[in-house]
Amino acid sequence: MRAAPTAPKTPEELTKMRLRSLWTVRALLACLALFCLAGHTASTAPRPPLPNPVLYLKLLEYYSTGGKDYVRYRYGVFNSSEYPAEMFAAAPNLPPCGKNASASRTWVDIYDQSGKRLYGFCALSKPDDLNSIWFALEEGVVPPSYVYIELNDRATNTKYKSNLAETTP
Repeated sequence: MRAAPTAPKTPEELTKMRLRSLWTVRALLACLALFCLAGHTASTAPRPPLPNPVLYLKLLEYYSTGGKDYVRYRYGVFNSSEYPAEMFAAAPNLPPCGKNASASRTWVDIYDQSGKRLYGFCALSKPDDLNSIWFALEEGVVPPSYVYIELNDRATNTKYKSNLAETTP
């Protein structure tokens, strides 16, 4: 079937039709641009800053090795779940930790209240590993009154310092 012939359009009608089409195309392009920008903004929005770790003493563990007695001071990080897993992924592209060429991206150091380093961890593999950090002293050695930790994110060169936590239960 053929369409019925229509009367030719006047130049004014043709101009109106072209303008309507042009406005429709412009509106569609504007919507597309807004949609693309909205998606791009959402995916590249900066992450909120990570909190400082909240350190707490879990327990004291007494043990012997090499004929000596020690006290292991075990700590946890209350807000460990707020740290992303990628912070603890192996980072072979960063400097090694001793002979460990696949040390984690983030290293954790334990310090006494005056800033003396007591111990460190360079191979934690997940945020929950922050709940298994410790340092040890020979039994009879007076521990510092307080300790704190620093998480050193080597990929972003950012350090997160905890509160002071006691060494006595």
